[in-house]
Amino acid sequence: MRAGNLTVAVFPRTLAFKQPAGTSRGVYHERKVWYVVVRDGDRTGIGECAPLHDLSADYTPDYEDTLVRACNHLQQTGEVDAAGLERYPSVLFGLETAMLSLAAGGSRLGDTPFSRGECGIEINGLIWMGDYDTMLARIDGKLQAGCRCMKVKIGAIDFAAEVDLLRHIREAFPASRLELRVDANGGFSVDEVRGKLDVLARFDLHSIEQPIRAGQWAEMGSLAAGSPVPVALDEELIGVYGRDNVARMLDATRPAYIVVKPTLHGGMTYGARWIDEARSRGIGWWITSALETNVGLNAIAHWCAARQTTMPQGLGTGQLFTDNVDAGIEMRDGRLWFVRDVPNGEMLEKICQWT
Repeated sequence: MRAGNLTVAVFPRTLAFKQPAGTSRGVYHERKVWYVVVRDGDRTGIGECAPLHDLSADYTPDYEDTLVRACNHLQQTGEVDAAGLERYPSVLFGLETAMLSLAAGGSRLGDTPFSRGECGIEINGLIWMGDYDTMLARIDGKLQAGCRCMKVKIGAIDFAAEVDLLRHIREAFPASRLELRVDANGGFSVDEVRGKLDVLARFDLHSIEQPIRAGQWAEMGSLAAGSPVPVALDEELIGVYGRDNVARMLDATRPAYIVVKPTLHGGMTYGARWIDEARSRGIGWWITSALETNVGLNAIAHWCAARQTTMPQGLGTGQLFTDNVDAGIEMRDGRLWFVRDVPNGEMLEKICQWT
């Protein structure tokens, strides 16, 4: 791309959740995203910057100023400043996606069996925190929708009630029929976590994400080494920059898995580095969205498909909002499918309708 050919605009939007999305850190009712629109003559590209206000390391008071500077650099040079945006993963991801979208002209962002509609990406059905009856109904709905892998958020309601939910699932569906993951979002204390892991181990869990608060590398390493439930790290990756620090964190904690979210963990550029460093240590991984709309989710799905992984991915968050963009993806039988190459102009028209 030659410098000077591009114009870049930003469209901030606030989206409402269809249902409150609960985690151990609180409940989401709405979230703000910024769509980056890149134009080169009559061609258009669309990307999504979607930081989480209580989690993303780059969501600072000057976030919009940072985004505008990055867009100005892209407009002036024709290049995304990946090195300068390592500490701003949601900005980097949005600009990376916009440039891929510009080259593609629509929502088909690659050439894989997924992008050709030949196969879907198996996902874990996500069960948000809520009261017992609400979570039970959501679980039953996911099972009926064909999910063969499920992730349950824990750590917010009474632990005994959460254990009852897991027992309900396992009584109906043994591990041979349903892979079960839990995500504590750092909700357990160091003092209590081992006892709770012993209880959770009764349910043949695939893994537990972030059992204790991030930043306690020595404690996490000790926990991962002796845990009866394989430990996956998620929040632990946030704010870790540079190959040397990535290596230090992985060597100190040695989890069974890492969970890579481009919006939180370095965009596509540095998300790929996390995966490469994990692979070199025999650490497993999967890719997860972070409450993006379908613009971001579609890009993550194409990026994931190009990495040729068969493990169920965390890409089931595209239907959470009252407003959304049709990017040609749909959920069917526990898998995410790409079913239509949606022109960028059509997606932009939808975005411009929102206030």
